[in-house]
Amino acid sequence: MSRTTLRRKGQLTLPSEVRSALHIDDGDEVEFEIVEPGVVVMRGLKMIPADQAWFWSESWQAGEHEASNEISIGRTTVHKTADDMFDHLGG
Repeated sequence: MSRTTLRRKGQLTLPSEVRSALHIDDGDEVEFEIVEPGVVVMRGLKMIPADQAWFWSESWQAGEHEASNEISIGRTTVHKTADDMFDHLGG
């Protein structure tokens, strides 16, 4: 268990093990949810640049998950040239 002290203006320093558990670094945000009186859940948030948000869309992440599964079971294809790859893809 970690502890810290509340300072003026409601400021506190998160212990390093808490920052590590939340996977947050300088500049990241945290979110608080009051679960019941006296119990608060804190979550680390990573900000994503707008021009990279497509990568985190549900459909793109589903494709990433599918590709990872295919790779993990060894279902891959190696092409000698880019043209061979495009031919294989039907392009």
